Amino acid sequence: MKIKSAEFVVSNSEVAKCPKNDLPEYAFIGRSNVGKSSLINMLTDRKSLAKTSGRPGKTQLINHFIINSGWYLVDLPGYGYARVSKSSKRKFQAFITDYFEKRQQLVSAFVLVDIRHKPQPIDLEFMQYMGESGIPFAIIFTKADKLKPKAIERQVSDYCDVLLKSWEEVPQHFVTSSSKSIGKDDVLEFIEATNQEIESLRSK
Repeated sequence: MKIKSAEFVVSNSEVAKCPKNDLPEYAFIGRSNVGKSSLINMLTDRKSLAKTSGRPGKTQLINHFIINSGWYLVDLPGYGYARVSKSSKRKFQAFITDYFEKRQQLVSAFVLVDIRHKPQPIDLEFMQYMGESGIPFAIIFTKADKLKPKAIERQVSDYCDVLLKSWEEVPQHFVTSSSKSIGKDDVLEFIEATNQEIESLRSK
């Protein structure tokens, strides 16, 4: 898939105010400072479509971007903020949960994890919530440029081993690097194939 257009549509904290049409949506979420904005910019070939920041918790709303006039990329607030109040965390968690549980246009979420670290409880808990709620998701390992190939392979294998302790099978996963454009084609091909499958089902 080639990204020909990527435009900001709306930011809000209420699912009811999200776009009304039935275009498929792919939501990106992860812990603060996992490299989500950089990944979104890399995937869309835009330097500043999503705002990057050295301060965790920069994204605090549901942000919709329309891609190729055919699907939405949704940039969601991270979980595990370092510098927001407990009341804000509860507020963010509430509308994140509302989005996942009420947004019928959501096709798949991408849960981002930093490939350099061992599985973090907060990530595993969030994936468990997604699984128990029946919300489709794939895992995107970020910052692969920080490790050598064998270390990447070892980290992914170890992560999968941990997941298999509570999952029957490991969710679809991708290895990426925003600075090196690693994994870009894999993620976009997954989205394209999913969109084509949706279109095929709708035309029957």
